[in-house]
Amino acid sequence: MPEPPLSGCVPAFGRHGSYPIRLGWLAKVYSALREDPLAFSRPQAPVVLGVGASMVRAMRFWSRAAGLIRDGKRTAAGRPAILTRRGTWLLDDEHGADPYLDDPATLWLLHWWLLSARPCHLPTARFLFGHWWKSRFTRADLRAAVQRAARLSGWREPSPRLVGRDITALTARYAAPRPPVPAAALEELLTSPFRQLGLLAADPSATGQDRAPGEHLILHRHRGNTAPRAILACACLEYAHTAATQQHGSITLGRLLTDPAGPGRLLLADRAALRAALTWAAEEPLAGRIALTESAAADDLLTFTAPPLPLAGHLLAHRYHRPDGPGDPR
Repeated sequence: MPEPPLSGCVPAFGRHGSYPIRLGWLAKVYSALREDPLAFSRPQAPVVLGVGASMVRAMRFWSRAAGLIRDGKRTAAGRPAILTRRGTWLLDDEHGADPYLDDPATLWLLHWWLLSARPCHLPTARFLFGHWWKSRFTRADLRAAVQRAARLSGWREPSPRLVGRDITALTARYAAPRPPVPAAALEELLTSPFRQLGLLAADPSATGQDRAPGEHLILHRHRGNTAPRAILACACLEYAHTAATQQHGSITLGRLLTDPAGPGRLLLADRAALRAALTWAAEEPLAGRIALTESAAADDLLTFTAPPLPLAGHLLAHRYHRPDGPGDPR
């Protein structure tokens, strides 16, 4: 029996307040928390983080959802936010892999970490990338589908307003508006780095009354084929770690491709792209530790001789020229 469509997700919507991750946010979070784990709880948090008061909660949400911070035990002064090893590995301003997200590979990596997290804090995005079968759709279509998925998952059905917040954040994070861009939206466009990935776009074919801004959308299938091979191979190994395959030391390419929580779906990558990434990894940075066996009679099989999570970390260390990988954020 297949798992419910929102299995593995936190049953909550809209906790980012409709704000997408903005350029510079994660670096500010790291800097603030390194000095004071209670920075989010302080009255001066908006001043320290350099954002409006309503954005402070969004900054905490996105950092936690990506596994860059975790919540500590509540104290009289508030609940501290603890930097994880992953957060320090990525964001340290002296030794971090990419604290200012200058490398587009980091955007692919963060996209994967956000959607593959266990639990995932983004049920609407997880549904869109992992389960949604349409390439062209409206916000109303997606909103209704997510509400239905919540019911099928045994959750209390979320209100249209809450799911709408998620969809607003999705479009703001990934979809560039159709030109001409209104002056009021220009700053948001320039500060939304994930739009570089080209995963989502406003549908240019919508005409007439259907031209409501951001209402009609396109999900670019196979866009993940352009992701760096190190990120695709890393995602395959991280998924193998969570898929309880360690005792067998193998996983099929078909599962990597088609599982709703796997890299094929969440990164929008096809079989050829995953195969090419794993073949490269088996020949170069992970030679002798993984192998991809191609078969005409059965599904291709990825095998590994060591636990897959450290192997994924080795790939990231190789990609970012770091001495080690980020480790498990938990």
